[in-house]
Amino acid sequence: MFSYRHAFHAGNHADVLKHIVLMQLLAYLNQKETAYTVVDTHAGAGVYQLDGEYAAKSGESAEGIARIWDSKGMPAPVAEYVKEIKAMNPAGNLRHYPGSPFIAERLMREQDRLRLFELHPTEIKILDENIRKLEAHAAANGQRSNVRGKRILLARADGFAGLKALLPPPSRRALVLIDPPYEDKDDYRKVRVALEDAQKRFATGTYAVWYPVLPRLESEQLPDRLKRVAQSDWLNVSLSIGLPSSEERGLHTSGMFIINPPWTLEATLKQTLPWLTQALARDSTAHFTVQTGSAAKPVKAREE
Repeated sequence: MFSYRHAFHAGNHADVLKHIVLMQLLAYLNQKETAYTVVDTHAGAGVYQLDGEYAAKSGESAEGIARIWDSKGMPAPVAEYVKEIKAMNPAGNLRHYPGSPFIAERLMREQDRLRLFELHPTEIKILDENIRKLEAHAAANGQRSNVRGKRILLARADGFAGLKALLPPPSRRALVLIDPPYEDKDDYRKVRVALEDAQKRFATGTYAVWYPVLPRLESEQLPDRLKRVAQSDWLNVSLSIGLPSSEERGLHTSGMFIINPPWTLEATLKQTLPWLTQALARDSTAHFTVQTGSAAKPVKAREE
């Protein structure tokens, strides 16, 4: 169960989609002064070295962040995302890629809280080291104090189980990111069960689920099952960069399913995804989908 390392996939097209959506969710939360909590159930290592052993071996960032690194005419959400990645690479070369915890930390305010879970023994060790470096950097620059312990808490624990104790959050505002590796087929069931339980505990929270689109029954059924689980408005978006080659077995399509999305998110993604799909496309079959609905309304869909 500990074979998965996100470093193999850091900065790929799925990360691009996930992190652009994540940044839009955080930007919306930042519009109100009231503090909020971000929970990342599968936090990973926090920062990844794209020229390191794992990422260099897979080369997946070449069809992700590297493809748009120096692009012109980017829509605002893409430009904001690339700006954050470039801030992690002040020398100008694309070497480091921040995972969801570090993207969230960069956008959150002093009053907000970040709660991280990671079960992999190596990943949690690296995550802990990266957060210590973040704290040291903040202290050296007279910036945020008490990064660890209050503002950021991390635990080597099952994020599905750990989520229960955090809901509802004290401020009654929260964003929960659920993105397990899905190497274990049971992860698909655990995602559904976790969302059912979370909405019972905290119905007004925003829940964002990343998922791979694979030729596997559990993967094919997940979006429809999440639609049935949703107790309020939802938005489902997917992005495909094209067809895999005959020898390839890698991921070419992924999605994000959001419960209680910001009312602005649908329009933002419909304006952003045409450009992003074209920029990341490997062939003419590249496309995106945006679907919206609720527990009481029919599905509205758009595909390009």
